[in-house]
Amino acid sequence: MVKLGHVPYSFGKSHTVPVLKTRSSIHCKTITVDDFRGISISPVVSKVLEHCILQRYEILFVTSDNLFGFKKSSSCAHAIYTFRCATDYYIASGYTVNMCAIDMSKAFD
Repeated sequence: MVKLGHVPYSFGKSHTVPVLKTRSSIHCKTITVDDFRGISISPVVSKVLEHCILQRYEILFVTSDNLFGFKKSSSCAHAIYTFRCATDYYIASGYTVNMCAIDMSKAFD
């Protein structure tokens, strides 16, 4: 693929399989769509290629310092700390700070 510069179309395909979130809810109520989450199963070959590329070219994949998710040595705590520092700075400078929070827990279920 690297030599030809072409990736087969089927290489990026995956199969999505529904998985029941909690097994205890089976006997308690009627099962709905909200009781399932989807997982994607990708070909092993694509995962091997992905790891080879990431290992070899990791230094070229630079992301912003403001990106906290899916990075090594970064977590939600870092995002909260940065938000808190920015908020404290503006409040100390005499500005009014308006904020909005969105519950993203359903986005990843």
